[in-house]
Amino acid sequence: MDRPPDRRLPVGAELQPGGGVHFRVWAPQHREVSVVLDEPPGEYPLRTEGDGYFSGSVGAAGVDTLYRLRVDGAGPFPDPASRFQPDGPHGPSQVVDPGQFRWTDTHWRGVQLEGQVIYEMHFGTFTQAGTYEGAARELPELAAAGITVLELMPVADFPGQFGWGYDGVDLFAPTRLYGRPEDLRRLVDRAHSLGLGVILDVVYNHFGPDGNYLKAFAKDYFTDKYKNEWGEAINFDGSNAGPVREFFAANAAYWIEEFHFDGLRLDATQQMFDDSPEHILAMIARRVRAAARGRSTILVAENEVQHPKLVRSADQGGYGLDALWNDDFHHSAMVALTGHNPAYYTDHRGTPQEFISAIKWGYLYQGQWYAWQKKRRGQPAFGIKPAAFVNYFQNHDQIANSARGLRAHQLTSPGRFRAMTALLLLAPSTPMLFQGEEFCASSPFFFFADHKPELAKQVDQGRATFLTQFPCIALQETRENLAQPSDRATFERSKLDLAERQTHQPAYALHKDLLRLRRMDPVFKLQRVGGVDGAVLGPEAFVLRFFGTDEDRLLVVNFGRDLRLVPAPEPLLAPPEGGSWQLRWSSEDWRYGGDGTPSLESEGWWIPGEAAVVLAPANGGKTP
Repeated sequence: MDRPPDRRLPVGAELQPGGGVHFRVWAPQHREVSVVLDEPPGEYPLRTEGDGYFSGSVGAAGVDTLYRLRVDGAGPFPDPASRFQPDGPHGPSQVVDPGQFRWTDTHWRGVQLEGQVIYEMHFGTFTQAGTYEGAARELPELAAAGITVLELMPVADFPGQFGWGYDGVDLFAPTRLYGRPEDLRRLVDRAHSLGLGVILDVVYNHFGPDGNYLKAFAKDYFTDKYKNEWGEAINFDGSNAGPVREFFAANAAYWIEEFHFDGLRLDATQQMFDDSPEHILAMIARRVRAAARGRSTILVAENEVQHPKLVRSADQGGYGLDALWNDDFHHSAMVALTGHNPAYYTDHRGTPQEFISAIKWGYLYQGQWYAWQKKRRGQPAFGIKPAAFVNYFQNHDQIANSARGLRAHQLTSPGRFRAMTALLLLAPSTPMLFQGEEFCASSPFFFFADHKPELAKQVDQGRATFLTQFPCIALQETRENLAQPSDRATFERSKLDLAERQTHQPAYALHKDLLRLRRMDPVFKLQRVGGVDGAVLGPEAFVLRFFGTDEDRLLVVNFGRDLRLVPAPEPLLAPPEGGSWQLRWSSEDWRYGGDGTPSLESEGWWIPGEAAVVLAPANGGKTP
């Protein structure tokens, strides 16, 4: 598709070098499109390009000009490719000059997947201020703790005064709730100066129910060919789909090019339906790599159906993404921590073998029957590198999918929580922490969304109905006490108290020490295929052996009671040739609130209960 030589993106308002602003919009079902300026007031017709696009320059417009678009006399409406909505999705769009910001990250080369520790952040609740600027002030502490990549929950503008961001309606406009676009740029620039990568969560599978004006311009943005869980499906492969695909691919590239993001996290990709020769996900991957101009980028997908095709290369028939969220690890972890497996936890038992298999192979379900869904789930993922699986046992969805929005440490014993944290942070997969997890934040994290009264009522009811899949939440007394998503207090209660980094020092020390061990130990920092094996030692105990170049490490994990192994006929426990194992790290260290750890091996093995222990060769001994 041809675009004017001075344009960076195919649609939207862009400043021209010689003055004025060039506007371009896709409106294939319309005959006339005009730009309506707020100040100075005026209306300026755009010319048709003959392919559904209308464009033209307006000399009276400039930086910060407020404008709308009128189509065939209707409207005026906000620009569907607006770069900023200062008064929200229903207000006028504003012209933004991305060149005004002076970047200092010239030498930043991006981030590659291996070696990263991801930190999921929601701007509205990460700090009490709830702004880009407030979050930027905390970046040095995150970097010092061992975080390497921030994963920002969606910022595409949405209506109301608070929300998660997954109901975004202006994909090119960072929400005004957290600051101006230059504030977001400043945060990314600051992160890069500290060695932190930043990826953005984007939603390309649906639009929010309020404030989406795309249909006023082109009904072909949507299709009824597919059924979408959250509204109308996006038209990626039907009639007139070309400009729709371009809109989304350009948006992905826009965040990389104009905001210097180091990649994207793609929400619910199983709801991005496309039967085109080149899947939209592959197109997005291609455009993101090109926009990065040599910088390394990370593309992470949420994919509930667990199709590893997304991270296979194009020559293997894949889409070329980098990593996949691994819900299987989460489900097993929460069952082991809590002892409960209702609803979508039904097919997980939290057994030692599940953890061994998850660490070795990523997904647990790679085509087997999945009773909860009454169908097979997943596809074979053998051969995919460990780093391609993003493991976690807390994220925004899973914490909120409970009656009280409680975090994992509040649902289990301290010992089990510490042991699970060790497993997460030392495994060869890519670990992800949810904001506040690193210091066991006491604040809950709820689902919250601010909508107009009638829509808010529907959202509140819909959320309560969704949670009834959990038998305890289905109880009348529980439903009567659920936090209401539309209540501002629900949002405010979800904000972190960052002073808990000090008051919860044992938990904070646990996470920082584990991340340091992961980063500095020559064996744990390896993330190669076949680099770890495991064995079940007891009903809730197992060992993982990490194979290094010169020596190995053992991670012994026990979520149950003390275990005595006499005899211990398990080869993975075998010590270095002519040597022995010595304690390298224990979750029962006094600094973390534990009781200390006696020697594990003498005549047989003694495995401490609700603990994780790292063993290394004594006296620098080698392992075969």
